[in-house]
Amino acid sequence: MSGLNIAIVGAGIGGLTTALSFARRGHSVTLVERRTGFSEVGAGLQLSPNASRILINLGLGPALRRVATMPDRVIVRSVSSGKRIGEIAQGAYMQQRYGAPYWVVHRADLQTILLDAVRSEPTIRIVMGRKVEEVRDGADHAELIWTSSNGSRESMKADLVIGADGVWSKVRHVLGDTSPPAFHGYVAWRATFDRKAAPQELIGNETGLWLGPSGHVVHYPIFSGNLINVVAIEKTREPVEGWAAPGRAEDLIALYRNAAPALVELLKKPQEWLRWSLFRHPIKRLSQGRIALVGDAAHPVLPFLAQGAAMAIEDAATLNALVTQHPNDLIRALKTYEGHRLERVSRVQAEGRKNGRIYHSGALVAYGRDRVMRLMGPENMSKRYDWIYGFRTSE
Repeated sequence: MSGLNIAIVGAGIGGLTTALSFARRGHSVTLVERRTGFSEVGAGLQLSPNASRILINLGLGPALRRVATMPDRVIVRSVSSGKRIGEIAQGAYMQQRYGAPYWVVHRADLQTILLDAVRSEPTIRIVMGRKVEEVRDGADHAELIWTSSNGSRESMKADLVIGADGVWSKVRHVLGDTSPPAFHGYVAWRATFDRKAAPQELIGNETGLWLGPSGHVVHYPIFSGNLINVVAIEKTREPVEGWAAPGRAEDLIALYRNAAPALVELLKKPQEWLRWSLFRHPIKRLSQGRIALVGDAAHPVLPFLAQGAAMAIEDAATLNALVTQHPNDLIRALKTYEGHRLERVSRVQAEGRKNGRIYHSGALVAYGRDRVMRLMGPENMSKRYDWIYGFRTSE
């Protein structure tokens, strides 16, 4: 198969992984990014085995091992009492069971590693500061039209256009899905702080998950274990604008004022909080003609299952594998990709919504939830998601 000419809209985690995957197969890739520079602040993410396996296969394992952390377990506690509810096995258990690690990493570290790998590929061109205005599908090629910051208008033809442009995707509209994402009723607060400053009982190599009816909190070590990433969920009727709206620490503390002392102490440590709203959008289409979607552009995933980045990485690997399997029929490859991903990601989206309801249960349901977690034990709590963590491309 001769190399394809591929245009990817959006240079986030999904776009960068997709670009690298295709370049490694000998294709020419143009990455079109609206931002004028790369920057990520105060955010961590989780790379479960279904995602870490793909990144390792792309040759990124050594670089990721230098910056990622592999928590031994998840400790689940009650927001109000601080009582330990249950435990989820991670660390060595997941490495052995799934053949790949469960990592937590600073988003900026992952982005830097991907970006360095992308920039080392001579067949990838990155075009910054360009706003995509139009995508056209044709029988022999697709066309991408964008404007630059000075207002000039440019276009390029490609064998394949991939939308990796996030929850407010412009490319998704071309597939006929013009409905906007819906606010899910939650705002996430995120921050990082020096791990040495954490309460002593929360300083271990583990992920903390605190459950309560009005919201929950997740925290874990990142940046080679030197920082703690913390995310606190607020139930609210009003969304905030953007992905990094400043938040006042005293407002968050007020929301969790009746929480267990150790959790309140943890939430008082960060000096700066940033907020973003959680949106949902049911997966409807992933391809049409020579156009495909990956990641949040196709299927925003609520963070209650920690699979947002993982699904985008899976998309990249699956799309690449199917184009490789059907080198002479690109339209068939993209339709097969859509069929492969629709059922799986729909299930992940549904499981994320279900987890949100379970995390924020009222007293009666929470009693049953807590009892089930204790009875299942750490390893069975992990095995529930064999269908997620054991994913491999069919190549």
